[in-house]
Amino acid sequence: MVSPMMREKTPARKISAPQNRPGGKSRGGGASRARPLSDNLKALFDHGEARPERLAKRMAAAGLCSRRDAEKWITDGRVMVNGELHTSPAYNATPEDIITVDGKPLTRPEPPRLWRYYKPRGLVVSHRDEKGRKTMFEDLPADLPRVISVGRLDLDSEGLILLTNSGELARHMELPATGWSRKYRVRVHGRVEAEKLTALEEGITIDGIHYRGVKATIDRQANSNAWLTVVLKEGKNREIRRIMDTLGYPVSRLIRVSFGPFTLNTLEEGSIEEVRRAILRDQLGLHREAEAQDKTGTAKPGKPARRNPTGGRPKNAHHQRQKTRH
Repeated sequence: MVSPMMREKTPARKISAPQNRPGGKSRGGGASRARPLSDNLKALFDHGEARPERLAKRMAAAGLCSRRDAEKWITDGRVMVNGELHTSPAYNATPEDIITVDGKPLTRPEPPRLWRYYKPRGLVVSHRDEKGRKTMFEDLPADLPRVISVGRLDLDSEGLILLTNSGELARHMELPATGWSRKYRVRVHGRVEAEKLTALEEGITIDGIHYRGVKATIDRQANSNAWLTVVLKEGKNREIRRIMDTLGYPVSRLIRVSFGPFTLNTLEEGSIEEVRRAILRDQLGLHREAEAQDKTGTAKPGKPARRNPTGGRPKNAHHQRQKTRH
């Protein structure tokens, strides 16, 4: 196997000088609590979806399929509303509508749920991959409901992925306005200059793409590589890899250890645990419910998926993790 450190050097990129963004403050700080939720998201937790919504969205929220697939099913004539065939995805379904798909009643959407998952390297974060590569969703426990990821990690990255059964919750958690940071442990090749990392707090523009302030610090410097802690406020495609390549420090290992208030902690590689409903509501800024059913929303034991094909824990990885179960 060819080491990442032996690959060809990345072509020089056009770099713009750091620019001061509105407010003038660094955006690389630690995680903070989310701003108040919209009334729509509160309704999902407290009363379920009670507003008219697109038919395809209702089907996707019920965990039947993706919204794109739902639109195709509708145009294919597989969906009926109140006993009548509907072939337009633009139809707004009300809570009172009786919807059937292939003759079977559509179940009501569940309240939002959230899981922490340790994604191994070598898995694509997608329900389908046009190149036929193994996807993360193929590796999840079979008894898990249909879920979507909150953000992504690339094929060669690993660590914390949040999964939810609610598209609206996922969108809320992904927004930079929510104020949640993403923290990573990053191993890079080369001897790192602290001054270059400090300059990233003002932001950087590479090939016309501007990246907001990044907080990066050196944790350990060895002869030929270093471990860094990197904190982002937003996660653009391959952001850390592009920035470090531009600085001359190719990334050889990238592990996400936290997303907002949710951390990898001792979660084992390939394992998944549900976040207690009371904790989820609290971290989203909602008051805790005094409901008896909330006691049943405790975290489930971690369910290990198949082992990472690239192997176990590397030396010098300072994130908290127990040895992977066999």
